[in-house]
Amino acid sequence: MFHRNHGFHGQRRCDGHGERRERFGHRRGGGLGRLFAHGDLHLVVLHLIAEAPRHGYDLIKAVSDRVGGAYSPSPGTVYPALAMLEEQGYAALSPGEGGRKIYAATDDGHAYLAAHRDAVEALLTRMSEAGRRAAEPAAIQRASQNLRFALDLRLRDGGLSEAAAREIAAILDRAAVEIEGVK
Repeated sequence: MFHRNHGFHGQRRCDGHGERRERFGHRRGGGLGRLFAHGDLHLVVLHLIAEAPRHGYDLIKAVSDRVGGAYSPSPGTVYPALAMLEEQGYAALSPGEGGRKIYAATDDGHAYLAAHRDAVEALLTRMSEAGRRAAEPAAIQRASQNLRFALDLRLRDGGLSEAAAREIAAILDRAAVEIEGVK
C-alpha cells in the first residue's frame, strides 16, 4: 500500500519566514499551487490505468492533457510509479504492441481506488482547475500573480492598520466590479 498524506507532505517550502507556501514550478506560468503532493501521482496513475490499460508514454500524455499542458510528468516519475503499483498488486503488466508494456489495474487496484474515491475526486478536480488556469491568457496570469505578490508583501509585513486593510479591501472590491463589467 502506498502512502498518501492527503495533500500536506511535500507541499511545504520554507521561504525564510517559516510560513507554508505552495508552488507549482512545472511548465507554463507557476502560481497554480503544487499540483501533486507525495503519493498523489501514484493515485492518478492508478486511476488512469483503471479507466483503460495504458503504457507509460500514454500515461504521461493523459496527465498532461488533463491539466491542459500545464504539467507533464517525466518518465522518471511515471515508470517508478508503475513499478511500485505492480509490486503492491494494484497493477498488472502485459506485453503490448511494439514491445511496449501495458499496465492495467487489478481487482485490488480497483478496490484501493474505491476506498480512496474522495482523494481521487479531489485530485481530478485539482487537475481540471490547473488545466483551466493554464488556459488563462498570459497577460491575466501575469497581472494575477502581481496582485498576489503585492498582497503577500503587504500582509507579510504585518502591522497592517484597520484603515489600511479597509482601503485594500475597497481597491479589490472596485477591481472585482470593473472586471465583472468587462465585455
